[in-house]
Amino acid sequence: MRNYIFKRLLLIPLTLLGILTINFAIIQLAPGGPVEYMLAKYQGMNVDATGSFKASGDISASTNSSSYQGSKGVDEDMVEILKKQFGFDKPLHERYFKMLKDYAAFDFGKSYYQEKSVLTLIAERMPVSISLGLWSTLIIYLISIPLGIKKALADGTKFDACTTMAVIVGSAIPVFLFAVFLIVFLAGGTYWHIFPLRGLTSDNFENLSLLGQIKDYFWHITLPVLSIVIGGFAGLTMLTKNSFLDELGKQYILTARAKGLDEKQILYKHVFRNAMLIIIAGFPSLLIKMLFTGSVLIEVVFSLNGLGLLGYEAIMTRDYPVIFGTLYIFALLGLVLKLLSDITYALVDPRINFDKI
Repeated sequence: MRNYIFKRLLLIPLTLLGILTINFAIIQLAPGGPVEYMLAKYQGMNVDATGSFKASGDISASTNSSSYQGSKGVDEDMVEILKKQFGFDKPLHERYFKMLKDYAAFDFGKSYYQEKSVLTLIAERMPVSISLGLWSTLIIYLISIPLGIKKALADGTKFDACTTMAVIVGSAIPVFLFAVFLIVFLAGGTYWHIFPLRGLTSDNFENLSLLGQIKDYFWHITLPVLSIVIGGFAGLTMLTKNSFLDELGKQYILTARAKGLDEKQILYKHVFRNAMLIIIAGFPSLLIKMLFTGSVLIEVVFSLNGLGLLGYEAIMTRDYPVIFGTLYIFALLGLVLKLLSDITYALVDPRINFDKI
């Protein structure tokens, strides 16, 4: 196992290098950029996610020699100032190698539009994403695994049919739509005002006692987490059920029953360990999804400043340091979690030997 872990640790820098290189190339080819974004704002234009510009007022039709879209009617000196400000006055290869050198030292630079370093922005937004991701993942596993096991044991019964219907309905409802539904009914939208609508804590959070802070935190996070759980438990529930059903039909289970072993002993001593392997394998991707990608809409709906919203805002404003910084953190965490998943794999089932790989 040590050799495998060592090999995987060596692969992490190479994988990050590949990810950064590919995305650096894509960014260079993508329409629009921070220079064009600022030119559009200067001229009173609106810029969309594709890099297209839409006029919101009268714009001069004069042209200049700049190659930047949206530079019409703008002094060439201003374009050069913007290029220097964002570092685009340097050759492409120089910018690429500088990025690699800085990222190797975890120096992600500063945001183009906020007077803060990328690490500071990530540190400020991380608590929100961790709160949403960890609590959602924990609750999803606590619901899905017992429910999936119960459905496997009661396969074909009325309980299985009813819960399958509930799972299908839960997976069919978009997460953001369910979030809006909760706001309308429980956050003062139209009916009851039981839970707060915005933020992770109240304005007077610092003045509350420790118990009051804990209550306030869970009071604020209840609806966002519930929205994510509703949209995320269906897949894991059916995966657990099918995994247990597959194990229950194997020959060693029939042999164990023939020997007179108790059903609970068969389930938890033999079936559980083997059936959980595929579930453990999917843990890193589920956690990464909950932490970063799956909660973007939830962060928007509930006005929560998390990493998902930070990345979305950076893409819309072409804030390249923030885009690459968050991407780097996402990729690194994903690779580490995947390695931890493999280690857990081997601990759950000693028959697995990664050293042969």
